[in-house]
Amino acid sequence: MTHNVIETRVSSPRSQNEYERGTVSKSNRRRNRRRDFLEGVARHSILIVVLIFFLAPMLFIILTSVMSNSQALTSELWPNPIEWSNFGDVFDAVPLVRYFFNTILIAVLFTLFCLVSSVPVAYALAKFRFKGRNALFVVFIAAMMLPPQVTVVPLYVLYAHLGWTGTPLPLVVPALFGDAFTIFLLRQFFVSIPQSYIEAARLDGASELRLLWSVFIPMVKPAIAAAGLFAFFYTWNDFFNPLLYVGSNPDWYTLSIALSQFRSVHAVQWNLAMAATILFVLPVVVLFFFAQRSFVRGIALSGVKE
Repeated sequence: MTHNVIETRVSSPRSQNEYERGTVSKSNRRRNRRRDFLEGVARHSILIVVLIFFLAPMLFIILTSVMSNSQALTSELWPNPIEWSNFGDVFDAVPLVRYFFNTILIAVLFTLFCLVSSVPVAYALAKFRFKGRNALFVVFIAAMMLPPQVTVVPLYVLYAHLGWTGTPLPLVVPALFGDAFTIFLLRQFFVSIPQSYIEAARLDGASELRLLWSVFIPMVKPAIAAAGLFAFFYTWNDFFNPLLYVGSNPDWYTLSIALSQFRSVHAVQWNLAMAATILFVLPVVVLFFFAQRSFVRGIALSGVKE
């Protein structure tokens, strides 16, 4: 027993030192984490400021969407009380469900038609050797720089003679003739695929259509996904063309036109307009987060040069 007491007394200072060292090491770790955090904030200070500038309008929209109509016209930033019923009032104010399906239908059809028509053209520009190929590619780039307002008058006259005004046909049928930006994006990806794949497939007796469908399209799925997302986002957010071609027919209104219906001659229902804006943006945000990996990969790979 005496031996145990002596052993305890001898080991006691050592345990005390180990405890103190452990306490000091924890304190040092906390201090290091705090220092690393401050250094990270300092290194990314510019990005943090830019992020605040981007998030501030969205925060303002969210706060205004749950305010009362009278409070939305004041300088108060925090809603008091919170009016969650604004989101239900939006559906009572306008037929938002019908406008949502109109927008989905137009955006999906435009995206599908755009990809179906643009993929073969991009493949031909990238892999076919013919006279005037580079000049034709320059024409596509020039078409990207041409403002759509330049051609709006002759196109409207054409669609009016065809009897398409007041219908969604002018919004989706032109996509069957290709899109300059989509062709450019896909062409930049096609040129990165080695020519040996084409030669091997042709030796096996594959036709050009079979070569495109079975060899190239599976390899360019990220680029096709990125091009499809670009086309879908453009159509979803478009306000000018739907207002021009279906503005006279409320049955084919899109969500972008629906947002303008919260403005009357004398006032604007800002709380309902902001609530409708959140409902308008939410599907696009959800779609982007689900397709973010394919979108980023497609953009990165499409930048490869020949």
